[in-house]
Amino acid sequence: MLKIKSALISVFDKNGIDTIAKKLDSLGVKIFSTGGTESFLKKNGIPVSRIEDVTDYPSILGGRVKTLHPKVFGGILNRRNDKNDLQEVENYNIPNIDLVIVDLYPFEKTVQSGESETNIIEKIDIGGISLIRAAAKNFKDVLCISSKEDYVEFIDLLEHNSGKFEISTRKKFAAKAFNISSHYDTTIFNYFNLDSKVYKSSFKKGRTLRYGENPHQKGFYYGDFDALFEQLNGKELSYNNFLDIDSAVNLISEFNDDSPTFAILKHNNACGLSTRSSVLAAYKDALAGDPISAFGGVLITNSLIDYESANEINKLFCEVVIAPNFNKDALNLLKSKKNRIILQLNKSNLSNTITRTCLNGVLVQDKDYKTDSLNDFSIVTKKHPSDIECEDLIFASKICKHTKSNTIVLAKNKQLISSGTGQTSRVDALKQAIEKSNNFNFSLKNSVMASDAFFPFPDCVEIAHKQGIASVIQPGGSIKDNLSIDFCNKNNISMVMTGTRHFKH
Repeated sequence: MLKIKSALISVFDKNGIDTIAKKLDSLGVKIFSTGGTESFLKKNGIPVSRIEDVTDYPSILGGRVKTLHPKVFGGILNRRNDKNDLQEVENYNIPNIDLVIVDLYPFEKTVQSGESETNIIEKIDIGGISLIRAAAKNFKDVLCISSKEDYVEFIDLLEHNSGKFEISTRKKFAAKAFNISSHYDTTIFNYFNLDSKVYKSSFKKGRTLRYGENPHQKGFYYGDFDALFEQLNGKELSYNNFLDIDSAVNLISEFNDDSPTFAILKHNNACGLSTRSSVLAAYKDALAGDPISAFGGVLITNSLIDYESANEINKLFCEVVIAPNFNKDALNLLKSKKNRIILQLNKSNLSNTITRTCLNGVLVQDKDYKTDSLNDFSIVTKKHPSDIECEDLIFASKICKHTKSNTIVLAKNKQLISSGTGQTSRVDALKQAIEKSNNFNFSLKNSVMASDAFFPFPDCVEIAHKQGIASVIQPGGSIKDNLSIDFCNKNNISMVMTGTRHFKH
């Protein structure tokens, strides 16, 4: 076991480091430190030696160079069982450093905060990252604590083992250290990277899931789930839960600034969605869209869930309920189903890119952040859509954008009536949507139709006309657009083209 006799502490975030230093001091550990950390420890009455007294060299270049010195790295990297190393340490008066504690400059947070490039560059840690790599490399003789997230575990081990650490423990912390350093370097690279031919990604946190998409598959999630949600109830999330929640959050983001909106999703697609004056009304009309598919679904809203809404929701078996907030009584009622996953959605940015494996690599693309609006409308028919129809066209387009292609979405009065999803033919998608609307006794008269891509032939608008659909939104761009336009003109249907395709494969 390694008995810690000396430690180098150099941290950006000073929280909790005084507790550690006091414990080390009580165990007779000699502490070396730098700059602000040294001042902080001294203010807290902890004996500490300046690293400058070891190196006989001052901190220079505004603190850019403090620990980058052979005596510091010699103290960390020397092999305690190597005769040549021991001789050199003695010759050059290099003190052994058995423990390195570093908390890096917050480069990632500084980038996210939108600070100037000058401030961002100064948050690239040089000395700290070098200390981490050196200590982790020499884990056989040195213990490395590379993040304040490890303080609790470290203190517990320190107290139980009186400053002694097994090699297996040191190797474990070395792995953590290289996780920190590789993530840090990846983040810096991505800040500088302008070459789309190079792709790097890193997540410091992850969790093992019960299984993957199916029980015979392993499943893992890598990301900071807790930054997006507070889980208030329910069982551990499954792989499929994650996929459904991702779809739900991206869909509801289209309605963040709208009146109370409620969506019900099944297998990543909306089976019900409605915008109303209250959450209760929005939920009821969303459920009415497809009460069969809603069974076991994921529910999400852009508004607080009150008791009345919770009382209705509680009648439905559902896997997940997501909202930005919950009334206390509503939350208690929803919690009555112990396995029901309840998530409070925090305000946080989602990834700007979509990544998926492909062959022996990955495909990466920008997220589809384009939301169709009135400004995008090109009215291509003699008949113009009414104001109400325009609202419904935008409503339907938002849903269509988040539905598996090929897709057709039918809507009326800001309610999803039905959709045809994931079909190989756009005609089949429309027929599927019509059949669903009939099954739940919806009239399609004066409804609107949204398509994620253009109509290569007029067959879809012909079918739509027979059902009483009054207005159509589509991107356009077919060489035969005129055939669909001509049919609409002859049959008093309005059509708008947006110029934006919304494939979702």
